[in-house]
Amino acid sequence: MSSTAAVILAAGQGKRMKSALPKVLHRCAGAPLIAYVLEAVAAAGIDEVVIVIGTGAALVRETLGEGYRYALQEQQLGTGDAVARALPQLQASCRDLLVLCGDTPLLTAGSLTRLLSARRGGHDACNGAAGTFGGSTGPVAADACILTSIFDDPSGYGRIVRDGMGLVAAIVEDGDATPGQREIREINTGTYAFDRVALESALSHLRPDNRQGEYYLTDVIGLLRQDGRRVAAVTAPPAETAGINSRRELAAAERVFRQRECERLMDAGVTIIDPAVTYIDHGVEVGRDTVIYPFCFLEGHTRVGADCLVGPGTRLIDTSLGSGVTVQSSLLVESSAGDSCQIGPFAYLRPGTALAERVKVGDFVELKQTQVGPGSKIPHLSYMGDTAIGAGVNVGAGTITCNYDGVSKYRTSIGDGAFIGSNTNLVAPVSVGSGAVTGAGSTITRDVPEGALAVERGRQTVVADWRRRKSRKDDRQDRPGKIGKEP
Repeated sequence: MSSTAAVILAAGQGKRMKSALPKVLHRCAGAPLIAYVLEAVAAAGIDEVVIVIGTGAALVRETLGEGYRYALQEQQLGTGDAVARALPQLQASCRDLLVLCGDTPLLTAGSLTRLLSARRGGHDACNGAAGTFGGSTGPVAADACILTSIFDDPSGYGRIVRDGMGLVAAIVEDGDATPGQREIREINTGTYAFDRVALESALSHLRPDNRQGEYYLTDVIGLLRQDGRRVAAVTAPPAETAGINSRRELAAAERVFRQRECERLMDAGVTIIDPAVTYIDHGVEVGRDTVIYPFCFLEGHTRVGADCLVGPGTRLIDTSLGSGVTVQSSLLVESSAGDSCQIGPFAYLRPGTALAERVKVGDFVELKQTQVGPGSKIPHLSYMGDTAIGAGVNVGAGTITCNYDGVSKYRTSIGDGAFIGSNTNLVAPVSVGSGAVTGAGSTITRDVPEGALAVERGRQTVVADWRRRKSRKDDRQDRPGKIGKEP
């Protein structure tokens, strides 16, 4: 049974986001904000989690799934009320309680681990400006520990007032601070570690004595101090502790994530030509010695092998590439490509497309629900939809599969070694056998046997001496007074 649990506050509306979507579900670097908080909590070794939901509760549960316990806060009565609603969901064995907000995606597991350690009496408990625990000769546990940050401009934030021992004496809100207190740059981030018994005792005395009529978790700190209990603090970098309250702050967090992801991949042996204009989602995997050019987007569950060249101007969404693949200025969505494929420029691989090794997909080629065998080529200006293409096939320019009749979609099959002439229309359902050839400009409506040549087009008509005869006719029409010409 776990002795440490986390309560994540995710009930707020997020008014400044100006969105119908719950704030914690806004996406940053490919995942909802709260997903990063849950990831940090899990990495800190905490597996008991209660999520407090309110605004958009059903959507939050649907997005995150049933792997967590949920507490419903129907009315927005403050952070103290939210925590109180979560407590009955905790196991009896829980003694340490981490409380954090669902809109702080940049928090790291390291900071959470230090916060918990400080509450238990670790050496970080008083690492702020005030120094150490005075005459303390050994670790002394605190009843609560606050995660703080040092801001160059702390305006609008609650200030951390410490006593002579370095413990937290009070949290003073910006509007209530004296001129001297406003000079304090250490601020409350809204992330806490509590002794559960001390927290429950303080919550029982919490009152909504404010203009909003809400129960503030920050008031718990004052109640603990009034009861003579210890409240410690540990600092974390401002880049980690910033909450997301607006679209501007969301964009700022996105920049931090992009930088982190680029640095992670570069440290693993990936060359990124210009990280500032390369957009890689959290968790994307890239093999070493791959080169990523500027203006590329690697999103979702994308996996790229070793020794690849990606970009410039390429977007990969939930796509898997083997090793030695080149993709230039193309869009690949829910697709895969085997080793040594060449794709683009200006190719579009739609969901369900799978390329075997050594496949070439050239410029202005669109593939959808299409499987392409080893060594086949679709060099340019073609559309293949709902198609199975064998090995060693050559598809000429301008070829399309006519796979939709306005009601249903049908499959096309092209056997190994077939040669599809330029501007061929393959009207599905249809099959072209192995080694078969279609004549350029044909509209193929019936199956083509193995090794056969299929030509299906109108007979060519040749009018001899047409140019000279047309010129003489035009010359007569140009003479004055002739019918068909004004005098």
